[in-house]
Amino acid sequence: MPATFAKNEFEKDAFILRQLVTKDFKIKYRRSVLGVAWSVLNPLLMMIVMAIVFSTIFAQGRNGSITPEMYPLYLIVGNVTFAVMSESTNQALTSIVGAAPLLKKVKVHRWVFPVQKVLFSLVNFAFSLVAVAIVMLWFHVMPSWHLILLPVCLLLLMCFCMGLGMMLSALTVFFRDVMHLWSVVITAWTYITPIFWTTDFVAQMPHIVRILVYANPMYNYLQFMRDIFLFQTTPSLMTFGMCVAWAVLALAIGYTVFHKSERKFILYI
Repeated sequence: MPATFAKNEFEKDAFILRQLVTKDFKIKYRRSVLGVAWSVLNPLLMMIVMAIVFSTIFAQGRNGSITPEMYPLYLIVGNVTFAVMSESTNQALTSIVGAAPLLKKVKVHRWVFPVQKVLFSLVNFAFSLVAVAIVMLWFHVMPSWHLILLPVCLLLLMCFCMGLGMMLSALTVFFRDVMHLWSVVITAWTYITPIFWTTDFVAQMPHIVRILVYANPMYNYLQFMRDIFLFQTTPSLMTFGMCVAWAVLALAIGYTVFHKSERKFILYI
């Protein structure tokens, strides 16, 4: 009996997740002329603008391990990877507050809502990969077998984002200021992460800054992605270990904060 009940609960949660992801997908691209093509064009256009700016003004990609020809691919891989975290956490932090009318009427596991936002960002990332593939073709970069590690990286990144999303969604219920503070955090996080600047500059940074860069979770996830897309090599044990550690840590903290506070949600939403 308990096994049957658990199975029914899992099927119910899975159904709700599918419906919510589908709803968000339809809402995002409703009345859009290009529709899902924007998910391909947006990273491409951003890459072109940033490549021109940072390769000419700031001389990124002219020296070090990244050649000028490879810099656009370096840029777009980092950009779309960071965008997954940024988009999913920004959406997840208001997921409980936004679902208040539904939570007051229907009995449903509350963790479904922040997790759904993360899964929807993964759908957008899938379209962004088309843009990455276009850049690889343009610069004659042939994919290697290392791309089979992509699901591993995405799984770890999604776990990391789910943990952050659950924690932020819970905190937002009690402290609405989190919505404003998180935008500042994301901005600062963008600049401490090697999205448009190359890792060759890390050695030239002050010691405390180097520690912040290496301890930065997204530094490791971007390194993992660039290893399999750009450098076509197996990520180091250090990179893989840090990705696993951050995923487990974020998921553990996020679930703990969410689980301990979710019973009070109804009083604040």
